[in-house]
Amino acid sequence: METAQIEKLVPGGQGIATLAYGKKAFIWNALPGETVDFTITKQKSSYCEGVATRIIHASSARISPRDDCYLATSPWQIIDYAEELRQKQQLVSACFEQHQLQLEVLPTITDGQDFFYRNKMEYSLYWNNDDSKIYPAFHQRGTHRKIPIAQSSIERPEIFAAASRLIVELNARHAAARDYQSILVRCDQHGNTSTALFENHKAHPVMQKLHDQLLGHQYSYSPNGFFQINLPVYELALQAIAERLTGQAVIDLYAGVGSIGLSVARDKRLTMVEVNAAAFAEMQANAAGSQAECILAKSEDVTAHISANHSVILDPPRAGCDNKLIDALNQIQPAQIIYLSCNPITQARDLSLLREHYHISALQPFNFFPRTPHIENLAVLERR
Repeated sequence: METAQIEKLVPGGQGIATLAYGKKAFIWNALPGETVDFTITKQKSSYCEGVATRIIHASSARISPRDDCYLATSPWQIIDYAEELRQKQQLVSACFEQHQLQLEVLPTITDGQDFFYRNKMEYSLYWNNDDSKIYPAFHQRGTHRKIPIAQSSIERPEIFAAASRLIVELNARHAAARDYQSILVRCDQHGNTSTALFENHKAHPVMQKLHDQLLGHQYSYSPNGFFQINLPVYELALQAIAERLTGQAVIDLYAGVGSIGLSVARDKRLTMVEVNAAAFAEMQANAAGSQAECILAKSEDVTAHISANHSVILDPPRAGCDNKLIDALNQIQPAQIIYLSCNPITQARDLSLLREHYHISALQPFNFFPRTPHIENLAVLERR
């Protein structure tokens, strides 16, 4: 057991402290200004990780978590929601400051729904030897250990109810948890669910497709494919993009099923690029009836389609943009770049490489994932 004084939160979500002997500690269940006792879960030469087990001095922003399993699913259940929004704004600012970019970051946008927002959840299966039954479970953070759950408050209630019904069926036929990988449930905005049981050593079943509207446009998507987890807040981000989008020629890179480009630029000269074949097929279906051009390729391999008159939309994976794409943007210098990121750390890195030719006119965080440290951030760049 160690004692630590928490200095601040880091982008990963932990509180950081400097121990008496100089080592840095990254601690879950700890907030800035708190003094905590913590148990070390990982020991490295230059830092350690752990979980606070006793709060000696509590922050005024600390609240009681709703779920027993909060550390596994949503470790910021311990933070007052207004403070969570403020911390996310500060973390985005800190990511850009690391690259000597001193910029105003706008207040984090939310729809106010901080629980029961996720439209997708995957559950592990836990076998209880005492009653020989299966229970839904999550993995304890940082381990492979499963912890059974009685409730979870970040997914929509229809999802937990669907998973629970399936587990009742498994228990009725005396199934064994070891035979299964997980249960995946997704629902649309009307609460219709699509559920799959993934069995060991068997192909994953084909799930029933779901349908949702974004800014008045209909989208079809596979429940186990890529589609945003929090659609109401995603719509707020799409509205912000639509308001800032200039020009009549738009190229949407890392386009997924086309939900950004088709929502904000359907009436423009729109090109959408996606490398995943399944997502590309859904993009083509969603683009039916529009004049959008759909290209199956890596985004960094289609830079010949970008001109100086384009507005370029970027929504890359957590790793950020490929260096080849960044180099091409610096060379071609399209009029506008709109960059939606699920990882402000790599977003700041990418945008620091574009600073010579672009002015960042807006940095706008969105709270796609309340009660977690995850941040979605929108950056708007205009050519100098």
